[in-house]
Amino acid sequence: MLDSMLWWLTSPFDYAFMRRALVASLALSLSAPILGVFLTLRGMSLMGEALSHAILPGVALAFMLSGFSLPLMMSGGILAGLVTVALAGGVTQFSGLKEDAAMASLFLVAMASGVLIVSLSGNALDLGHVLFGTILTVSSHTLLLVALASSVIVMGLAVSFRALVVECLDPQFLTLQGRHAGWTRALFMLLVVLSLVVSFQTLGTLMAAGLMLLPAAAARYWSQRLEAMIAIAVGLAAVSSVAGLLVSYHAGLPSGPAIILLAGLGYGVSVLLGSCRGLLTCRYRTKLDPNAELGN
Repeated sequence: MLDSMLWWLTSPFDYAFMRRALVASLALSLSAPILGVFLTLRGMSLMGEALSHAILPGVALAFMLSGFSLPLMMSGGILAGLVTVALAGGVTQFSGLKEDAAMASLFLVAMASGVLIVSLSGNALDLGHVLFGTILTVSSHTLLLVALASSVIVMGLAVSFRALVVECLDPQFLTLQGRHAGWTRALFMLLVVLSLVVSFQTLGTLMAAGLMLLPAAAARYWSQRLEAMIAIAVGLAAVSSVAGLLVSYHAGLPSGPAIILLAGLGYGVSVLLGSCRGLLTCRYRTKLDPNAELGN
């Protein structure tokens, strides 16, 4: 029994492509969920999802012009993401439209443009590669780019961590301290775009936000402390990545969707059983003490 379990856990990683996929998914798990925690605290979860689609035109245009050149596709995705963020900010500032509404409008246009550009390249299979990713085909060169980008994101978060926390809670206070909140926000959005762009090779533009947002949303049902939420989100993302690769290998399923579905399962369990605001946990506490406040 123990030998069978050990074989089930270790045999997939006898292959180099599985080891590369494991390292790439773990690298993303160490950076993306932290950004997701800050997005959820800011009430900007849908912004991350919108940006994951908004990078598609840049990726698609770079693909059409240069073929499958990952550095150029990443550069195009970053440029498209930043342009979308800037346009959404401009629409919000000059028209009064809420930023999430502006972003929703822009990302739909951007996504349609990206699909059209990829379709004009004449190969529908390439569209599926860009939209859904192929984590099992990650090369050593791609793995290096993923690891480097994840390291940059983690270092950027470490350097700006205190400013990001203050900016989430009170942007005016940050400005009064001599630090413009706009620059902190711009840095944060740059890191989000970078994370989403580096994720498209493994999970695709349609699911790149899954590993960022699902573990972060789940973590809020287990703790109200920022440090604990970050640790829980990273842990859930890592477990989902490893388990998703194992399940996809043994069951013959696509790896990217398997990882995201397991992250979604973790979110569902957290909604029900989370120690802070889980539905069943709150009901149990209410039965024990009818005067107890939900979520406490």
